Amino acid sequence: MVSTDVKRSVTILGSTGSVGDSTIDLLGRAPDNYRVVALTAQKNAKKLAEQALRLKPEFVAICEEAAYGELKALLSGTGMKIGAGPEAVCEAGALDADWVMAAIVGAAGLKPTLQAVKRGAMVALANKECLVCAGEMFMAEVAAHNATLLPVDSEHNAIFQVFDFDQREQVRRILLTCSGGPFRTTSHADMARATPAQAVAHPKWTMGKKISVDSATLMNKGLEVIEAHHLFRLGLDQIDVVIHPQSVIHSMVEYKDGSVLAQMGSPDMRTPIAFALGWPLRIDAPAERLDLVKLGTLSFEQPDPARFPALRLAREALKAGGSAPTVLNAANEVAVHRFLGGEIGFLDIADTVERTLERIAPQPMTTLDDILAVDAEARRIAHSLKPAAVAAE
Repeated sequence: MVSTDVKRSVTILGSTGSVGDSTIDLLGRAPDNYRVVALTAQKNAKKLAEQALRLKPEFVAICEEAAYGELKALLSGTGMKIGAGPEAVCEAGALDADWVMAAIVGAAGLKPTLQAVKRGAMVALANKECLVCAGEMFMAEVAAHNATLLPVDSEHNAIFQVFDFDQREQVRRILLTCSGGPFRTTSHADMARATPAQAVAHPKWTMGKKISVDSATLMNKGLEVIEAHHLFRLGLDQIDVVIHPQSVIHSMVEYKDGSVLAQMGSPDMRTPIAFALGWPLRIDAPAERLDLVKLGTLSFEQPDPARFPALRLAREALKAGGSAPTVLNAANEVAVHRFLGGEIGFLDIADTVERTLERIAPQPMTTLDDILAVDAEARRIAHSLKPAAVAAE
């Protein structure tokens, strides 16, 4: 905490997901330091109510309106204000909280996160899509409203910790690390047969299903390249990706003099969340302490472009600019959903994204309406595409 006398007021957008869980775990370890203003969730009324009863926020919102009745019944008599629908979630972002965790998965997180940005809040950003779908507009709003943006993704948080913002011109490049996911050494034939259960079985991190699949395709790393471009104002040629199976170096910054600064720690999301929650000071976090002697070896590999075409697609989308990253993200969200639902195979995810990109020419994006229109069109196309093997028959 910045002050021991005043509680930091907190809102969690997306409290029932893995990042929300980790944030609540940290809040529970120092309850006298924080006051919870609002909690939101997509549809898990039972879990949201349990969190609300524990943290006693002023406002609780659930995006899926059909879950409103259940949530209202579970919180009956508490005096908490309860809302439902996307506008209620946006209302939560607009409430006067010092610090907002933006952890809603997907493009749905853009509007409520912007609400927090526009009132100049301190925003802990765990939602990739805000920067992937609307990077230029989002960063312009951050600057215009003097908001504080604290990256929570372990990679961007690591860079943030060792990046010299006062001497940006001295940075040669940044290196985003990744574990390689569950299919780092899997054959192409076995990847074609991969099941959702195999794809979400991440070797190092405990995450939600969507981001776990993104890790398996390496699309998460492609999205992070786009994020890093906006967060740190670096060119595509200054952003590299390296596979690091041990997942203890979370990213690195290389300077012109040859120095390479790395942020290290055990693979536990509570570390970057704690960094953001305590900013500008550091607070205690329960992550396992890193034992380098016990670890023994750190290894690195180049990503295989044939095994992980999603990384190439993301870099191409960033280079194309305009609407291309929005299309990339929307098509990927649809493809991952279809894969998890058994509609398409694992290798069809990147193929669906590529074919969607081919069907929508890059165009300028100047307003939120532009972004949402392109997002909707990309989703429509991605939903309509048959798997490549079926389409060839």
